[in-house]
Amino acid sequence: MRNIILLGPPGAGKGTQADLICELCKIPKISTGDMLREAVASGSDLGLEVSNILDSGRLVSDDIIGSLIKERLTKPDCINGSLFDGVPRTIGQAQQLAKMKINFTHVIEIHVEDQIIVDRMSGRRVHAQSGRNYHIDFNPPDKEGFDNETGDPLIQREDDKPETVLKRLSVYHEQTKPLTDFYKNCSNEGDLKFFTIDGSKSVESVFEQISSQI
Repeated sequence: MRNIILLGPPGAGKGTQADLICELCKIPKISTGDMLREAVASGSDLGLEVSNILDSGRLVSDDIIGSLIKERLTKPDCINGSLFDGVPRTIGQAQQLAKMKINFTHVIEIHVEDQIIVDRMSGRRVHAQSGRNYHIDFNPPDKEGFDNETGDPLIQREDDKPETVLKRLSVYHEQTKPLTDFYKNCSNEGDLKFFTIDGSKSVESVFEQISSQI
């Protein structure tokens, strides 16, 4: 059984690597967003509580996140393990998971320098109507600033603007980066395997590094 936590800043490529790891290990990806949406859609008491919190603009508590995870892990597709993507985000959530006695086997940190992430994300361009994605350096359109198929102008999403990316990275360093120390300490005390991967490499190279250690 493999229960894996994937850590790393926004723009590090966690989503892509999570999908590859899940396919390799035949395990489901567990994400906060999916769990919250499923809870609200279920109409359960917990789902109604989550809906009220989200509608009011408040943050969902660590206790509720813990309850959602506990419920999710009872599903049949988790029999061989699971991959946690985007959770835990805080020390409080990590402590909540520890209380639940989940046997984590691997914690993988994908490390990418801030400036590389800013360059990656701020270079993204999108065709609003179709969702087609481009990158000014890695996947540029045939004509700068315009969609290949329609000739429509491309846009830069607010989330991809440098100032927004830097704000998101600041939140990550403040709230989520301390998790690396938390899980490094856990790995020193038990069977948990913690390792850091250079996420600045190609998708294939990063996955090769990960797959050799899980």
